Amino acid sequence: MIEATSCGGVVIFRGKILVLYKSYRNKYDGWVLPKGTVEEGETHEETALREVKEESGATAQIIRYVGKSSYTFTTPTDTVDKSVHWYLMASNNYDSVPQKEEYFVDSGYYKFHEAYHLLRYSNEKAILEQAYDEYLELKKNNLWPYGRRG
Repeated sequence: MIEATSCGGVVIFRGKILVLYKSYRNKYDGWVLPKGTVEEGETHEETALREVKEESGATAQIIRYVGKSSYTFTTPTDTVDKSVHWYLMASNNYDSVPQKEEYFVDSGYYKFHEAYHLLRYSNEKAILEQAYDEYLELKKNNLWPYGRRG
């Protein structure tokens, strides 16, 4: 079994969440949150910020750690036990450009209920719920970095 670690972000601007659509050779089609593999010498925070930028073109800042999701999948040669560390992030605009090299064909910011129903995986839906609850709490207490409109 191979152990792998990734990091990603729940990126929010004006209450909307960034999601990406990945389409890979008819083997994978679905909406996901931006995430990717930790590179040697990187912190989890650096990985999350880099992956959000690479996969979506979005510039974001980390607000806080949300939690970890785990899942297992098989490759032709092995089984991978994957852990993903998630961060609540804020963006200051709606800019996003999907990374074609990684088979992302669309991206955008969606209202919570839209993003929730678009997401393909239940573990990402659970992280989205947790991150959005934290976002709402921060907004309520005027602690979100972009004020009432952010």
